[in-house]
Amino acid sequence: MAFKIYSTDDNRVPGIEYLPASAITPKVGMALTQTTGQLALATGATAPTYISMCEKDSECTAGDIIPVIRVGKDMILETTFAAAATSIKLGDKVTLHTDGLQVTATTASGVAEIVYMDGTASGSMCRVRF
Repeated sequence: MAFKIYSTDDNRVPGIEYLPASAITPKVGMALTQTTGQLALATGATAPTYISMCEKDSECTAGDIIPVIRVGKDMILETTFAAAATSIKLGDKVTLHTDGLQVTATTASGVAEIVYMDGTASGSMCRVRF
């Protein structure tokens, strides 16, 4: 699964922005950050500032423009756990998986606050806020 919007505080639909990407292979729902003026994969303890709205089979050429939405503090995003989250509780902050599409069960330096969990097994759905 990937990050998809579950809700926003005011029920607005975020606008699409078009920004240059680094040499990444974007997937719909991939967590991204901006580094040196280009979009890059957000992983680990790097909170995403954007979510990809396009999917490509091959790597972008640095500078290619892709559609994204900006992550807001009022957004709740739905994704899955990349590993069993048996020790995770609501309110814990976890890191992003290396694929930028899921969260881990690691709380050290976490950036994604767990606000809902539908199980604790690897692949279980959860909702997060950044």
